[in-house]
Amino acid sequence: MESHNETGCQAPNGPILCINNCGFFGSAATANMCSKCHKDMMLKQEQAQAAASSLESIVNGSSSENGKEPVASEVLDLQAGSVDTQVISTELSAGSSSSMDVDVKVNEGPKRCASCQKRVGLTGFNCKCGSLFCAVHRYSDKHDCLFDYRTAARDAIARANPVVKADKLDKI
Repeated sequence: MESHNETGCQAPNGPILCINNCGFFGSAATANMCSKCHKDMMLKQEQAQAAASSLESIVNGSSSENGKEPVASEVLDLQAGSVDTQVISTELSAGSSSSMDVDVKVNEGPKRCASCQKRVGLTGFNCKCGSLFCAVHRYSDKHDCLFDYRTAARDAIARANPVVKADKLDKI
């Protein structure tokens, strides 16, 4: 029989710990890392490559736009194996700073029924008159609704059924 030395196959000397010192065992196929650390490293490398490609497209696109110079620059340092340090430049435009007006919604407190002031929360019913009501007062006859349903129905029927007039025929 052949020995292991003749075939070139060698059994590992012992289990190899992960190079990130996470406590798990690594393998030569995953660069002496455990499967979780190897997966995380691959994910970081993919994200760094995507960031680099988007950075290049931004830099190439902004240099052809209006010839503006970058206003601020930041250094992005990623610790993901063979990933190098990259410089990211951001460009601020005067138009975007004026469009930053954000409408801040004021917290109005709990939603309440317009008739009995009962807290309705998510179960409130909006009426056509524009008010919020509880389950008891949700119908128009229970809360003295100011909305004219009769006129609204007439208008809806009139829009759905336009008047059709035929041209008059000349009598012979």
